[in-house]
Amino acid sequence: MSQALARLHELFPAQRIDPIIEERPRWCHSELVGRLVELSGQGATATLTLAFGLLLDAQRLGETAAWVAAGPRLFYPPDVAEGGVDLAALAVIRTHGAAAAARAADRLLRSGAFGLLVLDLGRAAGDGNHETIPMPLLSRLVKLAQKHEATILCLTEKNEQMPSIGSLVSLRCEATRRRLDNDRFSCELRVLKDKRR
Repeated sequence: MSQALARLHELFPAQRIDPIIEERPRWCHSELVGRLVELSGQGATATLTLAFGLLLDAQRLGETAAWVAAGPRLFYPPDVAEGGVDLAALAVIRTHGAAAAARAADRLLRSGAFGLLVLDLGRAAGDGNHETIPMPLLSRLVKLAQKHEATILCLTEKNEQMPSIGSLVSLRCEATRRRLDNDRFSCELRVLKDKRR
């Protein structure tokens, strides 16, 4: 940035140039460390694409990751491998329900071995018709994420009007996708709540 600014001063010496540097959060592992994040969407969204982008970023940084599924739904491994994710280095755990997934995450975090935990809760958490994750358990997860410098990403299937999985969620985003061409899409992330910004 400083080289670009110096070059602008060379090109326009008579004018004062004050750059406006907008600090935007980036969707990357280092920005989300120590946080409980909820990424939601409904229907054909970019939720899995954005989750695996974050997982790939964590793996490139040398972090160990785990995927905890709260129900029968699971990602399609060939697509994920084609996107660059090292499946041999990804622990995959299947549970029954949101609370069981959170308890599994609690055990994984206590080990101190994981830098990223993805809890694929789908519809299993907090839409009024399904179980919720108890507040004491969410609180423990947040404390463990901060202690071990890990990120907890909860994937939920709900629209933006539906409540979050809990008040301890530090960042809640909605994932959407937009068709650009026959075989091209734009994945977008809209921040609904951010306690840090």
